[in-house]
Amino acid sequence: MRPWRGAFLALLVLTPAVAEARPLRVLSLDQCADQYVLALAPEAELALSSRADDPDSWMREAARGRPRVRPTLEAAIGFQPDVVVRYWGGEPRLLAALDKRGTRVLAVNDATDMRGVRENLRAVSQGLGQEARGAALIAHMDRRLAQAAGGGRGREAVYVTPGGYTTGAGSLIDSILKAAGFRNGVTGSGYQPLGIEKIALSPPALFVRGFFQQWRADWRGPGRHPVVARAAQGRTVADLPAATLSCPAWFAADAAVLLADAAR
Repeated sequence: MRPWRGAFLALLVLTPAVAEARPLRVLSLDQCADQYVLALAPEAELALSSRADDPDSWMREAARGRPRVRPTLEAAIGFQPDVVVRYWGGEPRLLAALDKRGTRVLAVNDATDMRGVRENLRAVSQGLGQEARGAALIAHMDRRLAQAAGGGRGREAVYVTPGGYTTGAGSLIDSILKAAGFRNGVTGSGYQPLGIEKIALSPPALFVRGFFQQWRADWRGPGRHPVVARAAQGRTVADLPAATLSCPAWFAADAAVLLADAAR
């Protein structure tokens, strides 16, 4: 065989292997998607959002040193992702272009309970080819929920944010309260203003605060009003870190453990 023919055949054989050896290229369009891709596909070539290592990012340590891109069409064209993961991020022009190009887009859905979180983990891990990692996170989550169970001993508690908002049934916060053994003191469903007047007249038995550790989080909001502060004094079960609440993900179970441990 002539030397050039041997080289040519070797090139034909090697080229597919080189293409297959390239790591999966994953574009994350927002901070919540960052959590999923960092946990499920750390070996992939990741392009994360600008908020990947913010204080309210659960996977912030794993995000350090990773490339960041803006969630725009131009950035996506430059990165050429194999897979895109999103919760809320991505401009309409980008999403339309991804759909037109046939790029796989994996959605993190707005889960309102732990079952929804499990479904997110299964869907995203399957889309990334990491079913085993997804199953391991679900198992970890279930162990944490078992650890949290009963901590609140059925007592009534009300969630409050610096902006003065709370939530009733049909939210992940409600699911966290119940997982930690508490009864939600809010009767209405979904997110709603807590109301300073209502707190002054009939303060909740117990408070669970969220996002208060963030210096930038509504620092003049109703949740920081002196009336609310006085009512919460001696009645606050726990200040849940923003990193446990910023995304419908497996670390909601860690929030339940923190709450249950504080109650005990």
